[in-house]
Amino acid sequence: MAELKKGTWVVVADSEKVLFLRNMTDHENPNLDVFDEDEQDNPSDEEQSANRPGRMKDNGVGQKSAYQDTDWHELAKDRFAADLADKLYAEAHKGSFDKLIIVASPQVLGVLRDEMHKEVSDKVIAEVPKTLTNHPVNEIEDLVKKELDAA
Repeated sequence: MAELKKGTWVVVADSEKVLFLRNMTDHENPNLDVFDEDEQDNPSDEEQSANRPGRMKDNGVGQKSAYQDTDWHELAKDRFAADLADKLYAEAHKGSFDKLIIVASPQVLGVLRDEMHKEVSDKVIAEVPKTLTNHPVNEIEDLVKKELDAA
């Protein structure tokens, strides 16, 4: 069973926002302190697209088909998770944390697993596949403790 020991970092992320918390007490009575946060300004794909999708000629006379346009909104979400993996690597390399718990939506967890450096993944003691970025810190404390106790 993983424990939420003093000094453990808890990173709570979705595809547009991340909270960095540090446990100030112990597992029995966790007290998470938000020491940093980051939020991405990610407008809808429609607002980010420059123009209409390109067209190509089809086999039929006078027929054209549209190319599928890039979904800039989704790309930005994936990039946000990859940037988070880079930031965690920089902090791990500096020795900022020994233990890490990641609480993130399943999509973000997947990208983080793919992008996370071994130096960071070796410090991960638990993953919680939930989106809690907009929850109050006391609820995050309770949910993380409950998840760790159940594991």
